[in-house]
Amino acid sequence: MTTTVVLPNDVLRAVRIGLRLSQDDFAKALRRAGAELSEPNEASKRLVQRWESGTSKTPRGVYARALERVTGRPIEALGFTLPVPMARVHGDGKGGHDMETGTGGVTSAAAGVQPATQMAEETFSGVWLSHYEFFSSSRGDSYEGKHYVVIVQHGNRLTAQSLPGASSNPNSPLTLDLTVDRNVVTGSWVEQTASDGYYNGARYHGAIQLLVEPTGRRMAGKWVGFGKDFDVNTGPWELRLVDRSTSKATLERYNQPPE
Repeated sequence: MTTTVVLPNDVLRAVRIGLRLSQDDFAKALRRAGAELSEPNEASKRLVQRWESGTSKTPRGVYARALERVTGRPIEALGFTLPVPMARVHGDGKGGHDMETGTGGVTSAAAGVQPATQMAEETFSGVWLSHYEFFSSSRGDSYEGKHYVVIVQHGNRLTAQSLPGASSNPNSPLTLDLTVDRNVVTGSWVEQTASDGYYNGARYHGAIQLLVEPTGRRMAGKWVGFGKDFDVNTGPWELRLVDRSTSKATLERYNQPPE
Protein backbone atom coordinates (compact mmCIF):
# COMPACT_ATOMS: atom_id res chain seq x y z
CA MET A 1 0.00 0.00 0.00
CA THR A 2 1.41 3.37 -1.04
CA THR A 3 0.99 6.33 1.30
CA THR A 4 0.98 9.79 -0.25
CA VAL A 5 2.81 12.31 1.88
CA VAL A 6 1.43 15.84 1.82
CA LEU A 7 4.08 18.45 2.54
CA PRO A 8 3.04 22.06 3.13
CA ASN A 9 4.39 24.75 0.83
CA ASP A 10 6.19 26.84 3.43
CA VAL A 11 8.07 28.78 0.75
CA LEU A 12 4.87 30.21 -0.71
CA ARG A 13 3.54 30.96 2.75
CA ALA A 14 6.75 32.79 3.69
CA VAL A 15 6.66 34.81 0.46
CA ARG A 16 3.01 35.77 1.05
CA ILE A 17 3.70 36.79 4.66
CA GLY A 18 6.73 38.74 3.48
CA LEU A 19 4.44 40.68 1.14
CA ARG A 20 2.25 41.47 4.17
CA LEU A 21 -0.83 39.91 2.55
CA SER A 22 -3.48 37.73 4.12
CA GLN A 23 -4.57 34.66 2.16
CA ASP A 24 -7.67 36.55 1.02
CA ASP A 25 -5.63 39.62 0.00
CA PHE A 26 -3.18 37.37 -1.85
CA ALA A 27 -6.05 35.80 -3.81
CA LYS A 28 -7.36 39.26 -4.71
CA ALA A 29 -3.90 40.29 -5.91
CA LEU A 30 -3.76 37.17 -8.11
CA ARG A 31 -7.12 38.03 -9.66
CA ARG A 32 -5.93 41.58 -10.38
CA ALA A 33 -2.74 40.21 -11.92
CA GLY A 34 -4.79 37.89 -14.10
CA ALA A 35 -6.85 40.81 -15.36
CA GLU A 36 -3.69 42.81 -16.08
CA LEU A 37 -2.27 39.85 -18.02
CA SER A 38 -5.55 39.43 -19.93
CA GLU A 39 -5.80 35.97 -18.36
CA PRO A 40 -8.69 36.14 -15.86
CA ASN A 41 -8.50 33.61 -13.05
CA GLU A 42 -10.69 32.58 -10.13
CA ALA A 43 -8.09 32.67 -7.36
CA SER A 44 -9.69 32.39 -3.93
CA LYS A 45 -8.64 32.19 -0.31
CA ARG A 46 -9.48 28.48 -0.44
CA LEU A 47 -7.12 27.95 -3.39
CA VAL A 48 -4.29 29.74 -1.57
CA GLN A 49 -4.95 27.53 1.46
CA ARG A 50 -4.75 24.42 -0.73
CA TRP A 51 -1.42 25.57 -2.18
CA GLU A 52 0.07 26.39 1.20
CA SER A 53 -1.12 23.16 2.81
CA GLY A 54 0.35 21.12 -0.03
CA THR A 55 -3.03 19.67 -1.00
CA SER A 56 -2.65 21.28 -4.43
CA LYS A 57 0.97 20.96 -5.54
CA THR A 58 1.10 22.34 -9.08
CA PRO A 59 -0.72 25.52 -10.22
CA ARG A 60 -2.15 25.70 -13.71
CA GLY A 61 -0.43 28.03 -16.17
CA VAL A 62 -2.88 30.89 -15.71
CA TYR A 63 -2.22 30.84 -11.96
CA ALA A 64 1.53 30.31 -12.34
CA ARG A 65 1.84 33.48 -14.42
CA ALA A 66 -0.27 35.45 -11.95
CA LEU A 67 1.86 34.15 -9.06
CA GLU A 68 5.02 35.28 -10.81
CA ARG A 69 3.57 38.75 -11.41
CA VAL A 70 2.42 39.22 -7.82
CA THR A 71 5.53 37.83 -6.11
CA GLY A 72 8.14 38.94 -8.63
CA ARG A 73 9.64 35.43 -8.48
CA PRO A 74 9.74 32.58 -11.00
CA ILE A 75 7.28 29.77 -10.28
CA GLU A 76 10.22 27.42 -9.66
CA ALA A 77 11.17 29.55 -6.63
CA LEU A 78 7.75 29.42 -4.97
CA GLY A 79 7.94 25.95 -3.45
CA PHE A 80 5.64 24.09 -5.83
CA THR A 81 6.22 20.52 -6.97
CA LEU A 82 6.69 21.01 -10.68
CA PRO A 83 6.69 18.16 -13.17
CA VAL A 84 9.98 17.46 -14.88
CA PRO A 85 10.41 15.29 -17.95
CA MET A 86 11.88 11.82 -17.51
CA ALA A 87 14.82 11.04 -19.77
CA ARG A 88 14.39 7.90 -21.86
CA VAL A 89 16.75 5.85 -24.01
CA HIS A 90 15.67 4.69 -27.44
CA GLY A 91 17.29 3.10 -30.44
CA ASP A 92 18.33 5.55 -33.12
CA GLY A 93 17.93 3.01 -35.96
CA LYS A 94 21.65 3.10 -36.64
CA GLY A 95 22.82 0.65 -34.05
CA GLY A 96 23.16 3.25 -31.32
CA HIS A 97 20.98 4.79 -28.62
CA ASP A 98 19.89 8.36 -28.01
CA MET A 99 18.51 10.13 -24.98
CA GLU A 100 15.25 11.93 -25.47
CA THR A 101 13.00 13.91 -23.18
CA GLY A 102 9.51 12.51 -23.21
CA THR A 103 6.34 13.79 -21.67
CA GLY A 104 4.86 10.35 -21.16
CA GLY A 105 6.86 9.48 -18.10
CA VAL A 106 6.67 12.42 -15.75
CA THR A 107 8.31 12.31 -12.38
CA SER A 108 8.10 14.80 -9.54
CA ALA A 109 10.81 17.32 -8.76
CA ALA A 110 10.22 16.45 -5.13
CA ALA A 111 10.45 12.68 -5.57
CA GLY A 112 12.13 10.99 -2.66
CA VAL A 113 11.47 13.88 -0.27
CA GLN A 114 10.66 12.53 3.16
CA PRO A 115 8.22 14.17 5.57
CA ALA A 116 9.79 16.48 8.10
CA THR A 117 10.09 15.25 11.64
CA GLN A 118 7.62 17.15 13.78
CA MET A 119 9.14 19.13 16.62
CA ALA A 120 7.38 19.62 19.93
CA GLU A 121 6.56 23.23 19.18
CA GLU A 122 7.36 26.03 16.79
CA THR A 123 10.32 27.92 18.19
CA PHE A 124 11.81 29.84 15.29
CA SER A 125 8.87 31.49 13.50
CA GLY A 126 9.03 35.28 13.59
CA VAL A 127 11.03 38.22 12.26
CA TRP A 128 14.83 37.87 12.34
CA LEU A 129 17.69 40.18 11.44
CA SER A 130 19.99 38.47 8.95
CA HIS A 131 23.59 39.73 8.76
CA TYR A 132 26.39 38.33 6.62
CA GLU A 133 29.80 39.56 5.46
CA PHE A 134 31.62 39.00 2.17
CA PHE A 135 34.78 40.08 0.38
CA SER A 136 34.42 41.72 -3.03
CA SER A 137 37.43 40.82 -5.16
CA SER A 138 36.49 43.41 -7.79
CA ARG A 139 36.40 46.18 -5.18
CA GLY A 140 39.14 44.79 -2.94
CA ASP A 141 37.22 45.28 0.31
CA SER A 142 34.79 43.57 2.70
CA TYR A 143 31.09 44.38 2.77
CA GLU A 144 28.01 43.29 4.66
CA GLY A 145 24.43 42.48 3.81
CA LYS A 146 21.52 42.93 6.18
CA HIS A 147 17.87 41.91 5.78
CA TYR A 148 14.85 41.60 8.01
CA VAL A 149 13.51 38.15 7.17
CA VAL A 150 10.33 36.31 8.11
CA ILE A 151 10.92 32.73 9.22
CA VAL A 152 8.10 30.21 8.88
CA GLN A 153 8.58 26.86 10.63
CA HIS A 154 6.93 23.52 9.95
CA GLY A 155 8.41 20.62 11.88
CA ASN A 156 12.16 20.80 11.41
CA ARG A 157 11.95 22.90 8.24
CA LEU A 158 12.53 26.65 8.24
CA THR A 159 11.80 28.93 5.31
CA ALA A 160 13.07 32.51 5.53
CA GLN A 161 12.01 35.28 3.16
CA SER A 162 13.19 38.88 3.32
CA LEU A 163 10.59 41.62 3.61
CA PRO A 164 10.20 43.66 0.37
CA GLY A 165 11.79 46.87 1.63
CA ALA A 166 13.99 45.45 4.37
CA SER A 167 17.39 45.10 2.73
CA SER A 168 20.53 47.15 3.29
CA ASN A 169 21.05 46.77 -0.46
CA PRO A 170 17.77 47.96 -2.06
CA ASN A 171 15.81 45.48 -4.19
CA SER A 172 17.97 42.47 -3.25
CA PRO A 173 15.54 39.82 -1.94
CA LEU A 174 16.97 36.96 0.13
CA THR A 175 15.56 33.45 0.62
CA LEU A 176 16.79 30.73 3.00
CA ASP A 177 15.67 27.09 2.97
CA LEU A 178 16.83 25.43 6.20
CA THR A 179 16.57 22.25 8.26
CA VAL A 180 16.97 22.09 12.05
CA ASP A 181 18.75 19.16 13.75
CA ARG A 182 18.91 19.86 17.49
CA ASN A 183 21.05 23.01 17.67
CA VAL A 184 22.42 22.77 14.11
CA VAL A 185 20.73 24.57 11.22
CA THR A 186 21.77 23.61 7.69
CA GLY A 187 20.48 24.62 4.29
CA SER A 188 20.81 26.88 1.28
CA TRP A 189 20.51 30.58 0.48
CA VAL A 190 19.63 32.59 -2.63
CA GLU A 191 19.97 36.34 -3.15
CA GLN A 192 18.87 38.21 -6.26
CA THR A 193 20.83 41.44 -6.51
CA ALA A 194 19.25 44.65 -7.74
CA SER A 195 19.21 45.10 -11.52
CA ASP A 196 20.44 48.68 -11.13
CA GLY A 197 23.00 47.83 -8.43
CA TYR A 198 26.72 47.10 -8.56
CA TYR A 199 26.18 43.42 -9.43
CA ASN A 200 23.66 44.18 -12.20
CA GLY A 201 20.95 41.75 -11.13
CA ALA A 202 23.24 38.75 -10.65
CA ARG A 203 21.74 35.81 -8.74
CA TYR A 204 23.97 34.33 -6.04
CA HIS A 205 23.33 31.13 -4.11
CA GLY A 206 25.13 28.67 -1.86
CA ALA A 207 25.03 26.68 1.37
CA ILE A 208 24.86 27.76 4.99
CA GLN A 209 25.35 26.13 8.40
CA LEU A 210 24.56 27.77 11.71
CA LEU A 211 24.66 26.85 15.40
CA VAL A 212 21.69 27.87 17.55
CA GLU A 213 22.44 29.43 20.92
CA PRO A 214 20.69 27.87 23.97
CA THR A 215 18.34 30.85 24.18
CA GLY A 216 17.04 30.05 20.68
CA ARG A 217 17.25 33.74 19.80
CA ARG A 218 20.49 33.72 17.80
CA MET A 219 22.05 31.51 15.13
CA ALA A 220 25.62 32.02 13.97
CA GLY A 221 27.85 30.23 11.51
CA LYS A 222 29.17 30.49 7.96
CA TRP A 223 28.02 30.59 4.36
CA VAL A 224 29.74 29.15 1.31
CA GLY A 225 29.17 30.15 -2.30
CA PHE A 226 30.73 30.82 -5.70
CA GLY A 227 32.25 34.12 -6.73
CA LYS A 228 32.07 35.63 -10.21
CA ASP A 229 35.39 33.96 -11.11
CA PHE A 230 33.95 30.59 -9.99
CA ASP A 231 36.11 30.46 -6.89
CA VAL A 232 34.58 29.14 -3.68
CA ASN A 233 34.11 31.84 -1.05
CA THR A 234 32.99 31.73 2.57
CA GLY A 235 32.15 34.17 5.33
CA PRO A 236 30.27 34.70 8.61
CA TRP A 237 26.46 34.72 8.82
CA GLU A 238 24.24 35.52 11.79
CA LEU A 239 20.49 35.55 12.43
CA ARG A 240 19.05 37.35 15.48
CA LEU A 241 15.41 37.16 16.56
CA VAL A 242 13.79 40.58 16.77
CA ASP A 243 10.08 39.70 17.09
CA ARG A 244 8.07 36.48 17.51
CA SER A 245 5.05 38.06 15.85
CA THR A 246 4.28 37.89 12.13
CA SER A 247 1.24 40.16 12.30
CA LYS A 248 0.68 42.79 9.61
CA ALA A 249 1.60 45.57 12.04
CA THR A 250 4.87 43.84 12.96
CA LEU A 251 5.85 43.18 9.35
CA GLU A 252 5.07 46.79 8.45
CA ARG A 253 7.31 47.98 11.29
CA TYR A 254 10.28 45.98 10.02
CA ASN A 255 9.71 46.62 6.33
CA GLN A 256 12.62 49.03 6.16
CA PRO A 257 16.40 48.74 5.65
CA PRO A 258 18.17 47.57 8.84
CA GLU A 259 20.52 50.08 10.42
